[in-house]
Amino acid sequence: MIRGGRNNITSAPAFSKDAKKLLLCTANTVSVYSVATGLKITSLEDHTAPVTSVIVDPSSDETVSYCWTSSLDGKIRIWEFSAPKLLKIFDTHLPIHSLVMIPAQVSHSVIAYVSVEDYSSVSKDLFGQIRRYDLTQDPLHSGDTLKEMEEPKPIVLSPSGEFFGVCHNCSIHIWNVASEHLMPKETTLHHTELITVFAFHPNQRILAAGDVTGRVLIWKDNGIGEFTSVKTEDDTESCTTFNWHSAEVTVLNFSSDGALLYSGVKAGDFVVWELGTGKKQLLPKIGSPLLYFIFSSDSTLSSVICADNQIHLLKMPSMEILRTISGIKPPTPERHGFICYVKTRDICLTRTVSIDRSSGIAAFCTANHRVQLYNLLSDHDISEVQICDHHPDDDDQVRVLVTAVALSRNGSVMTTAEARFAASNFSEGIVSLKFWVFVPDSKTFSLSTVINQPHREAAITAIALNPARSMAVSISSAGDFKIWVCSSDKNLTPEDSNWICHGVGSYKRTPITAAVFSGDGSCLALAAKTVITIWHPLKNELLYVVGKANAPIMELSFTGGGFLIAASHGSTPHLSVWDLMTFCLSWSYRLYIEAIATEVDSPYFAVLTWLPESDRLVKSNEQIFRGKDGAILLFDGSGPKPVAIWTVMKARGGTLSFVEDGKKSQPLLAYVNRSHEYVLFDPYSDEKLETSAIDYEVFLAAISKKKKRSRKKALMSEKPWETMFCGSTLNFPPFPDLCASFFSSRMQKEVCERADRQPERHSS
Repeated sequence: MIRGGRNNITSAPAFSKDAKKLLLCTANTVSVYSVATGLKITSLEDHTAPVTSVIVDPSSDETVSYCWTSSLDGKIRIWEFSAPKLLKIFDTHLPIHSLVMIPAQVSHSVIAYVSVEDYSSVSKDLFGQIRRYDLTQDPLHSGDTLKEMEEPKPIVLSPSGEFFGVCHNCSIHIWNVASEHLMPKETTLHHTELITVFAFHPNQRILAAGDVTGRVLIWKDNGIGEFTSVKTEDDTESCTTFNWHSAEVTVLNFSSDGALLYSGVKAGDFVVWELGTGKKQLLPKIGSPLLYFIFSSDSTLSSVICADNQIHLLKMPSMEILRTISGIKPPTPERHGFICYVKTRDICLTRTVSIDRSSGIAAFCTANHRVQLYNLLSDHDISEVQICDHHPDDDDQVRVLVTAVALSRNGSVMTTAEARFAASNFSEGIVSLKFWVFVPDSKTFSLSTVINQPHREAAITAIALNPARSMAVSISSAGDFKIWVCSSDKNLTPEDSNWICHGVGSYKRTPITAAVFSGDGSCLALAAKTVITIWHPLKNELLYVVGKANAPIMELSFTGGGFLIAASHGSTPHLSVWDLMTFCLSWSYRLYIEAIATEVDSPYFAVLTWLPESDRLVKSNEQIFRGKDGAILLFDGSGPKPVAIWTVMKARGGTLSFVEDGKKSQPLLAYVNRSHEYVLFDPYSDEKLETSAIDYEVFLAAISKKKKRSRKKALMSEKPWETMFCGSTLNFPPFPDLCASFFSSRMQKEVCERADRQPERHSS
């Protein structure tokens, strides 16, 4: 099993004491990276929920390195991360959102302060609590409550370990923990604006804070161990104010010697202030929203963590980027909120993830009109491609969206579709179809051909690439499709190749909603809303009309067993399986299907289904989904009985694909959720870990209003990523060999029938 694409930016990372390693909180694990190479060395895996804090213990040395971690599973763990080895677990029984550990030189006991979430609190509106735990107690007591708030807040510890604090609305609450046995003394600093971030000076009693207006405030000790609050907007006696930022401050930190203060905002702007004089210097813009900024024990090394899932290692004081640890970037915001509809108002135009099954490389549409190439097998970033150069500041009245991306079978060609819309009118705009070729030396794609308005003013609803030749098809809401081929001039380099239109077709001027090539590229299946058609792509001729569904078909896929899988969306969604030997419907389920994955030389196929929110609420007591919102169903092609079922999270907006792994004889199944987190696993594994037999009819009844009757049972994993079924060996011949001669015979028998179905078309 391979996991990847996880969010590296949920909490602040930590450098090892020797500054040679960087520890990142990645979902339920802590990933340890080499600072020198930017590659992952190892991971700390035992938490059962997202890790919220990682703290390197000051007692670590060159031979042994310790760290503390906390998680939403309610547990604090201590590790020897150089091994790696889990040493001990402390259970608070409450979700922990933040953790600080008091150094041994400050407290001779092992004291932890945590920010937890407790819904059993007496105060019904105060669910966040700051609690103190003495980890030397066995068993661990419930802890002392220092403060209650509306929600858990991150805790900041001073470098000396004497103070810690939290910011809450317009206040900062600070506790002095120097006293060993007594409860820490609290001081509250008040401000007139919402405080967004704060930091302690490394060796003096000085505190800096940033507010929502962009101001940076400096508080100094008044001589009796306390700070003085800001009383009014013009109060300059209580603290020093630095003004430059025009947006809220998101990162703030002192240099290791305390002479400089670094402040930054979400736009990526960085400023360094001289603490003594207040002079400022603008630093190179990072270019991504800033979340955290930390220093290492090496004064020449720091790290900035950005909201696009990138961690930059910086050379100080120049802020030069030495290297970047890059995860999969989050989806573009428009993917969730900016869904375009055409005249029929039921065709979604966003298909923003594509996976090359032969190499395991995936293309993700991300923010700023880019496509990120990512190796799923090695969980490593490859490169980024800038699809267009539109900047929102250039014209606020225009919205630009990359609506589709597709990779060829061998990863040598990529196609993208983009649309430019007026902010007030999403139904009309300029559409561009682009073809890209892979350049091995730079490990990225180079633009080959740009075609503007390929379907007149209609939007492109999908793109499919032929797996056997340089051919592609684009489909549109206007009722036509176009077949594109690459020019065959042998004197041209791949970068100079040109894509031209090979043919244009339509079926009764009905909007084309789905397209897919057969495994050998000899057939093209198109869905004209509810009607499934088969075409000869080279001759651009209609071969057969397979059948008609009850709702618009949004997904099509050929299997190696001679079946065509169709997924219909709308008020009556269906998964339907069509037998290409008889052109009859084999079976169907009323399911909401998000994605289909098929194998070229096997009858097995998998589908990703999701449960609508209303149904999920109604069926929440059935415990079928166990808190999940979707499922992956694996079929062997022999009938409607799924041979394995896995429940998953964030299914809607997800992607499913088989991926070939050179180390294994069987392909892996890749599931990418809507947050771009993914898992690859062997769907045919014979592992039997914590299995339970569940009648597949009961399961399907929970997600379908219409079920198939069968007394057979399927195995369902209680763990979302583990398969509990050992697939049987079925040696079906490839689809092209199975159906080629059959197609030829059918061509002669149905001349009259085809004449009635003849579409409007022309070739070029």
